[in-house]
Amino acid sequence: MTSSAEQTGRPTREELGRLLLTAGAMSAEWAPAYEAVPRSRFLPAVIWPHDMASGRYSTVSAEQDPEAWQRYADSDDPIVTQWDDGAHEGPEPGKSFSSSSSMPSLVFSMLADLDVKPGQRVLEIGTGTGWNAALLAYRLGAENVVTVEVDSAVASEARKSLDRFGLPVQVVHGDGLLGYGARAPYDRVIATCGLRKIPFAWVEQSKPGGVLLVPWGTYYGPGEAAARLVVARHGQSASGPFTRPVAFMRLRSQRFVWPRHDEYVPPGALDAADTSTTTLTEAQLCGTGSFDAVGFALGLRVPDVAHNPDRKRDGRRAVWFYGTGGSMDRSWAVVVFRDDREEAKVYQSGPRRLWGEVESASHWWLSHGEPDHSRFGLTVTAEETHAWLDDPVNSWSL
Repeated sequence: MTSSAEQTGRPTREELGRLLLTAGAMSAEWAPAYEAVPRSRFLPAVIWPHDMASGRYSTVSAEQDPEAWQRYADSDDPIVTQWDDGAHEGPEPGKSFSSSSSMPSLVFSMLADLDVKPGQRVLEIGTGTGWNAALLAYRLGAENVVTVEVDSAVASEARKSLDRFGLPVQVVHGDGLLGYGARAPYDRVIATCGLRKIPFAWVEQSKPGGVLLVPWGTYYGPGEAAARLVVARHGQSASGPFTRPVAFMRLRSQRFVWPRHDEYVPPGALDAADTSTTTLTEAQLCGTGSFDAVGFALGLRVPDVAHNPDRKRDGRRAVWFYGTGGSMDRSWAVVVFRDDREEAKVYQSGPRRLWGEVESASHWWLSHGEPDHSRFGLTVTAEETHAWLDDPVNSWSL
């Protein structure tokens, strides 16, 4: 007898629950919430599931193909629920996804890291469909969950879904960076959007010993990991390690506006640039695997830099770096790797020696045993954020 997964390529909702438990993505205390609160109850009639293998999005309508819609709703696929900040119209995917329902495996991994206890109060930043808030409310009671959503239409739909389901969580339409002081203090704060700077308001609105769980990364690249920060007894800081790689839509006010290449590197700029060579390899700089450990580390070590690796063609690959320290910073660098050469050619220009900074950080990463996210952490104060390796004592300002 074949299972549903063998017949359709996707497990049923019940089978997925067992898989999440077996894999450790969902802890046992969250199993009742998973069973009682289906993701499907918080999805719109038209969804755009993301195929992880191809990177493409398909349009699935509950009206036109209810069986396919239900399969995706019960799957471990991420599902886009809004494009282009709501300006998108029509069934085809838009230009830029702006709200979604995350993979259940990621949702329950984050909830396990949050480690909520009965009676605790939680502030969620980024309501989305409302499913995550509903799961929290099922365990803690709707009166103990507050969720903030910047998009008025998304907030309204989530509020309706939560009310219909019988978990009337307080949904606040507002800027999540401000938190929500009216219901503070909170035992837990969880963000379901990617951040590049953690607002101290979240620390101020948390109890001493409270936990902030924040998907965090740098503008160097797209890599993110969940920072689990514990608020100090005096309430003036929060500190903790990264727990796992994650991938979330960026907080809207912290979206990255990508540098225009021609504003940094006009015609003829390569001919006038300073040149050098490096023995760093393409693998050492660009990393391998699903999580770019070296990119995550370099982002922590090199401030105000974005990088963009070109696609590899005919054994050649260029990796570009752009200074992002302000409107006057047009520093740039590029390293060109060739499979048939042991050394790579470097070109750079501008007030900053970007390649020197990146190369130095790369050697630091190699000399410390090529640490991944699990050896890094953050400390947030009202004045600044520090990153650290292995121990908060070994920290530097970001």
